[in-house]
Amino acid sequence: MIRQIIWLQLSFLLLLTVSRVVFFLAYSPGYDEHFSNDIIDAFLLGFRIDLALVSYLSILPLLLVIISQVVKNRIAPTTLQGLLRAYFITVYLLVSGIIGMDFAFFSYFNEHINILFFGVFEDDTWALIEIARKNYNLFAITAGIALYVWLTVVYVRKVLSATLPIASRVKAVYQPPVYVALILLVFLGGRGSVGVFPLVKLIPDVSSDHFINALPKNGVFSFQKATKQYIRSKSGVYRLVNATGYEGRVDKAFEDFLQRDNIDREDLLKNLERTTKKESRLEKRPPHVVVVMIESFGAPILAYQSPQFDILRRLKKHFDEDILFTNFISTQNGTIASLEPILLNVLRHPGGTTFGQGPELAISFEQAAARVYEKNGYETSFIYGGDLSWRNVGQFFSRQGFMHVEGRSDIHNAIQGTLDHVYGAYDRYAYAFVLEKLKQAKKPQFIFLLTTNNHPPYVLEPGYQSKPLLMPDELKAHLVGSEALFKQRIKDYQYAVDMAGGFMDEIKNSDLADKSVVAITADNNTMEGVMHYDDFLQESKQVPFYLYLPPYLRTNAPDVTLPGSQKDIFPTLYNRTLSGVTYRAIGSDLFDPNVLHCGFNTKGILLSSDGAFASGKETTPGQQECAKHYKAALAITETLVTLQK
Repeated sequence: MIRQIIWLQLSFLLLLTVSRVVFFLAYSPGYDEHFSNDIIDAFLLGFRIDLALVSYLSILPLLLVIISQVVKNRIAPTTLQGLLRAYFITVYLLVSGIIGMDFAFFSYFNEHINILFFGVFEDDTWALIEIARKNYNLFAITAGIALYVWLTVVYVRKVLSATLPIASRVKAVYQPPVYVALILLVFLGGRGSVGVFPLVKLIPDVSSDHFINALPKNGVFSFQKATKQYIRSKSGVYRLVNATGYEGRVDKAFEDFLQRDNIDREDLLKNLERTTKKESRLEKRPPHVVVVMIESFGAPILAYQSPQFDILRRLKKHFDEDILFTNFISTQNGTIASLEPILLNVLRHPGGTTFGQGPELAISFEQAAARVYEKNGYETSFIYGGDLSWRNVGQFFSRQGFMHVEGRSDIHNAIQGTLDHVYGAYDRYAYAFVLEKLKQAKKPQFIFLLTTNNHPPYVLEPGYQSKPLLMPDELKAHLVGSEALFKQRIKDYQYAVDMAGGFMDEIKNSDLADKSVVAITADNNTMEGVMHYDDFLQESKQVPFYLYLPPYLRTNAPDVTLPGSQKDIFPTLYNRTLSGVTYRAIGSDLFDPNVLHCGFNTKGILLSSDGAFASGKETTPGQQECAKHYKAALAITETLVTLQK
């Protein structure tokens, strides 16, 4: 039976290797000879990681066979055979399923399964089914899965067909050393290393290229790590202070963050307070403030904008005329994971769940952006094109200073003829809803809009005329995966940003132009999953930060190349729209050249004045300063959240 088990496991190890080859062929951006050694090293490392997985899967059957021999085959061979068949069929199908989900996850996020995976189970199930139905051939996929299951069952049953007792294969005198040797081999295989740490505990980089470093990783171990993070985050136990090296000395985090020693140690949060300049023009004419978060509005593809590839459409004019910060990255890779930190003026917990789906759901955060405006005479509204039950946004943001929290049904009630797609109202109607609020306003408005288009299944509003998008060869050379699906995606992308451009046209062609401030950004850059980048660290998390200021609020133009991220949005807005107001925030005013500017994405990608870098791999003084600033900001975020529980 040992021989059959070894044969089965070697067959499965070969299958795992084949799946890695398929992964490479499906998602590789294409490499020249310069990376050939790195790719070979990645496959070798991947083989060791797969061997570790197969070794773990060997523990239970090996123990079962040894126990059977120790009790002199009192377990009937047919019973042992049945147990082993059931075990291997179950684990092979389970592992294969996880690896298949990992493939799908990577195609969208350009990362192996992480904690964002669990958001699938907290999302709209019917919407996800509709996405799968429209984007994929479900019949072919189901048939393929059924065939794979059948082949797995047949193969396992065939290999484990022998019932010959073990004793007839291994003489009694040799059995103890043989079993000890097998146990040692399984132990070494599972550990994958003779170093201090097991291989899967600390998987080394083999290249300077992001994809090549992702190639060896195994979906099962990624899933295991994500599960641990998810369970830990759901428990409400945060250890960021410890992880960042500030355990027992949180005051040091504030010193590092503020870059000074003279801090208030009695009231640490008071150190985060800043006050905007007194401005009589703001006191006399407080502007409306509108912040728009466009779904998946990644910036790198905008480099290919041209008359033939007019992906911006009506928004291009406004990008050209107004302020556009170009060295800017998202907080995280998911919508809710970026949305909450922006509106709470904090950072995203790298390994945590969302605030609205954790123990923080009931907290009313004092530093929340809407609360700052609410306290200063603004009527505040959170508007989402979808349903407010999604990720508890209705419950959570109603506690964060928003006087009105409105979703799809409110848009339908206010805008006659509103049409829907899977995730909510088409963006055209969401913008119409915002415009109506602004036109009817009796007091200054603070409005935050989260749109829903440019999201799978990438369905355009009926009657919308897309402008032809002729992809340049340079863009085609950067595509990964299906070109047909990419073309479908960019049509919806074009629609989403065109609707934003139409909104800005309405603003500028009315009296709202003289009394409105508009900021536009994105939740994340999901184009990362279907494109590869020449400079992954610099480009992969890039999103726009566009800012329109009415003429009376325009002063000196900022340096739009300063490094920044979404933590900086509201400090920048406060200093343009509020007079003599004190606020707390992790971010900085991007118009202020005298403070340290850094961009933070919680996948460990940071921006500095010396360029983008991976956390833990900073080399220049500018990068080292931003790395220290990031760690301190994480510790301060945890402290700020904890003190408000």
